[in-house]
Amino acid sequence: MDNAALQQLCEAVPVPMLVVDGDARVVVANAAATTMLGEALTDRPFVTVLRQALVNRAVEQALAAAGNGPPARLSVTLSAKGHDRNCVVTVTPLTLARRPGAAVVIEDSSGVEHAEQMRRDFVANVSHELKTPLTALMGFIETLQGPARSDPAARDRFLGIMEREAGRMNRLIGDLLSLSRVEQEERRRPLDRVDLAALIRSVCATLAPAAAAAGVSLVRIGTAEAAEIGGDADQIQQVLHNLIENAIKYGSKAGQGGEVRVTLAHVPHEPLLRGPGWSVEVADDGEGIDEIHLPRLTERFYRVDNHRSREKGGTGLGLAIVKHIVARHRGRLKIESAAGQGSRFTFILPG
Repeated sequence: MDNAALQQLCEAVPVPMLVVDGDARVVVANAAATTMLGEALTDRPFVTVLRQALVNRAVEQALAAAGNGPPARLSVTLSAKGHDRNCVVTVTPLTLARRPGAAVVIEDSSGVEHAEQMRRDFVANVSHELKTPLTALMGFIETLQGPARSDPAARDRFLGIMEREAGRMNRLIGDLLSLSRVEQEERRRPLDRVDLAALIRSVCATLAPAAAAAGVSLVRIGTAEAAEIGGDADQIQQVLHNLIENAIKYGSKAGQGGEVRVTLAHVPHEPLLRGPGWSVEVADDGEGIDEIHLPRLTERFYRVDNHRSREKGGTGLGLAIVKHIVARHRGRLKIESAAGQGSRFTFILPG
């Protein structure tokens, strides 16, 4: 097989692949290899293309095998274009024009390993979040069965705490189920037509008592009586409820009340959506969030202030749910905040 035919064969392989001749020089490199390792790979010594001792040794052994022997499969870290990647490299002995050669195939396993790490972190976080209230419940049950059995005042106090901890577990499980449903549906764009303005009015009416109890003024801004979009009414309502409730809980300075503004506005053209849409901004004048936290706010279980969040009943999943719902609606989520200057959470949905 000549080099042209070999090149054509390598291009059919969807991962980086190089072919090395008996002089340990690269004779063929496919487009995927060029993307990963750089231009002008052919007619170069293999050791200058991939500077990895284990792989170079495997290539030497493959060439010595003269087309015989099993492939070598190695898990290594490769430095390419300034990035370290976890890869699985397979080196297979070949015969090229009656001379020894080797095929080197590189599979980037970084994404798989990252996903596995996320799964482990998720399981660990869920276990921790459930274990904390469960441990409290078990402790109070033991106390009620023993020392507090005949103490009505202590019994009532402990039962109140147990109710609060059980409610926290229930909210967490509810949010986990909600997040799972949203992720399952994320690739299916909703087709129903819903009135965004009506949903805002409904959620603001529902949360008005909570705002009043917190001493927060809940203000709707925008004159549109109707704002029809394609969407899932229940999910958009969940986004609104999460953002507005968060603003009420965390949008006041040292418990001194404040104002939460919900602004609905028409966007004639949103570049990322490639067309018109409707934006909803939920803003508060609270303590704000340090900019260092903003990129991670939509991660599962990420909290700026763990103690304060748990104290107010937060599960650490609300903004993750918001992100996935907005993504399902092919929308855009934007978070702006700075310490001491309040926060603004904006989502834009196609109109």
